[in-house]
Amino acid sequence: MADKAQYEELIRQFSAFGAVKRELGRIMPSDCPGGSAAVLTLLGRYGDMRMSKLAELLAVDMSVTSRHVAHVAERGWIERLPDPADKRSRIVHLTPAGQAQLDELTGRTTQLLAERLDDWSDDEVSQLIRLMTRLRASFDDCRFTPARSAAPPVVDQSTRTPAITT
Repeated sequence: MADKAQYEELIRQFSAFGAVKRELGRIMPSDCPGGSAAVLTLLGRYGDMRMSKLAELLAVDMSVTSRHVAHVAERGWIERLPDPADKRSRIVHLTPAGQAQLDELTGRTTQLLAERLDDWSDDEVSQLIRLMTRLRASFDDCRFTPARSAAPPVVDQSTRTPAITT
């Protein structure tokens, strides 16, 4: 197990990683904020799905998901179709325009990463992917896992994610 100083450094690196996310956000088209890009990415990866599944994958509540879906639907990037199994539900479907937008976003992001990591070896990039995948898996469903202490976790209501407290 790592020592306290290593975990403290990890916290600092997570904070600094915000700069990477901000730079990735700056290269996105102005009409496609992060939430919209996430909707397109998930639909591109997993295909058509119910709004409830999309909310689960986004790890946000339905009201936030509805706002993201409305934004991309207004631009013609998705369609909300009746669910044949339950007429009260909607299936979210990526349109050809949405696929084109997703391709554009992927191209921009890939290009930026290729530029910033061009001095990294293939093995280093693969190692980063493996470690980030493992880190994310360590936090899967953390919103639904009982806290180790009796106190409930502090949640940032704007993002619906557990807040980092020290």
